[in-house]
Amino acid sequence: MPQQHATRWAAPMAALGAEPAGGRRDGQAGIDHLQRDVLEAVALGRPLKAVMDLLCRGVEALAPEVICSVLSVDDSGNVHPLAAPSLPTSFSGALEGLTVGPQAGSCGTAAWRREAVEVTDIANDPLWAPFRELALGHGLAACWSTPILVGADLVVATFALYYREPRGAAPFHRQMVQACAQLCQIAFMHDRHQREIERLAYFDGVTGLPNRTLLADRAHQTLLLASRAEAPAALLLLDIDRFKTVNDSLGHAVGDQVLKHISARLLDTLRDSDTLARLGGDEFVALLPGCTAEDAMHVAAKLRAALEAPIPLDGSHARVQMTASIGVCAYPRDGADLDQLLKNADIAMYEAKRAGRDCARFFLRAMNQALDERLDIEAALRHALSNGLLQLHFQPKLRLSDRQLVGVEALLRWHDAQRGWVPPDRFIPVAEESGLINALDAWVLDQACAQLAAWRAQAVNVPGMSVNVSPQRFHQDDVAAHARALLARHGLAARDLTLEVTERLMLDDNSRPREQLQQLNEMGVGVSVDDFGTGYSSLSYLKRLPVTELKLDKSFVRDLAHDADDRALSSAVIGIGKALGLTVVAEGVETEGQRDILLQLGCEVAQGWLFGKPMGAEALVAWMTPTRR
Repeated sequence: MPQQHATRWAAPMAALGAEPAGGRRDGQAGIDHLQRDVLEAVALGRPLKAVMDLLCRGVEALAPEVICSVLSVDDSGNVHPLAAPSLPTSFSGALEGLTVGPQAGSCGTAAWRREAVEVTDIANDPLWAPFRELALGHGLAACWSTPILVGADLVVATFALYYREPRGAAPFHRQMVQACAQLCQIAFMHDRHQREIERLAYFDGVTGLPNRTLLADRAHQTLLLASRAEAPAALLLLDIDRFKTVNDSLGHAVGDQVLKHISARLLDTLRDSDTLARLGGDEFVALLPGCTAEDAMHVAAKLRAALEAPIPLDGSHARVQMTASIGVCAYPRDGADLDQLLKNADIAMYEAKRAGRDCARFFLRAMNQALDERLDIEAALRHALSNGLLQLHFQPKLRLSDRQLVGVEALLRWHDAQRGWVPPDRFIPVAEESGLINALDAWVLDQACAQLAAWRAQAVNVPGMSVNVSPQRFHQDDVAAHARALLARHGLAARDLTLEVTERLMLDDNSRPREQLQQLNEMGVGVSVDDFGTGYSSLSYLKRLPVTELKLDKSFVRDLAHDADDRALSSAVIGIGKALGLTVVAEGVETEGQRDILLQLGCEVAQGWLFGKPMGAEALVAWMTPTRR
């Protein structure tokens, strides 16, 4: 204790003794000084142990006849010496970890009862029976202990005064303890708040795992030690597959349950020296000191295996099955710091997603090059969309029997100044991954309707327009409302428009796409299933959902003349369509032989280079002249 504090507290009590006659005002002044100094220490953020030591020393300076101590009480009801500057260390050490109870000395009993306990004669009081020899052996004859409560009834500590002879507490001591109990309560509450703030700053609120801030600190230390020792280290980035579906269908409360289960399983799989952190959402990071890339891949397999068992949900018999896609990278080969390792692990994890999920992938330099290319294409595509550099081409759909035009399909085309014509299978996946697909789809639908209206105004007889719409847009936008608005704006009938969707959307159990498909059907807009038979075909959705058209994929059409299986599959698709009253459109027809076989199989409509390539609006009008073949 600083000398000025001891003098300031003790001076008013000089020559006054424990119970000064006429000295009540001076005694209160000493207590006031003590309160100010302790509150100042709390406000300055000094450690709780230091604040309690300051308090005990101040009490002993005001009343030299007492020995002051503070014991903390943990959540399990065990006591831990926190401050006792004048008690023998052997006595304090003997109290470490003792459990509070109905006969546990003054402090243990006070914590048990949640009320003050005053023992005036330790030698003869049964509360001290288990510890009598310990106390008497250290010259302690009496003890008065007060529990420190936070909230309604949570005991966090005890504040005690010991005496060297049997006696009760003097009035001044009682006045002092009353003030000190309040100071202890303030200090402990402040300490709990500080620890909660630190927990929120460094730990994830849902799983209790380290967050990004604490991960960064541990990674810095781990990589520094690895560098000095020339030792390996590895980092795994785990993304829980389809976790958004859990949140969307079962709610965020259930999602948090699932995250807790996942984090516990992952944590049990790792070593004590490893760090498992949650970055947010459904992403976890495992930092593995002393681990090579090959070892890390084995760890990744163990983590995936830990998720194999279904996860039970509280309050129900339901269970969910979760998997993880994992990116693996090694220090120092794949990065010299956490940011670079995370970036490269994210690239590798993305490749695991592309490989079908529920797997792990090493980071490879080629992945970084592919990512850079995707980012370049994304930036250029955004520029093209914003600056009107995209265009639509239209491919005719004809009746096979007489080659009469029955409609056109609008196809998005992009000519880039540096790249030339960019194939759709190169930029459409980038648009889907970057979230740009919704804007592209909306633009195509708007431009296609505008072009059909323009042809009608020019007396160009294009019977109808087909437009592809991505499954993602049905989940995130109101496609039916957008179509309704465009038809009204351009003066088109609903029957003029057909939206082409994939089988993946048809098989989606989410109610939002189903509701929009139903609305489109009620409006009279056609719904076509693109590339029918190439995905996870299920005939049941053809009964349940409002489908008006099936498109026979070009992969079946290509070898019709030479492959009996393709002819059988094509015949089956055409038969299904006829049986259900649906139009079947064959794609990719390039030869007269393919056309003849399709006619024999009963297919009525087709599109392909035999009839016309995708072309601009003016070229299509020229193609529609009587001289075409």
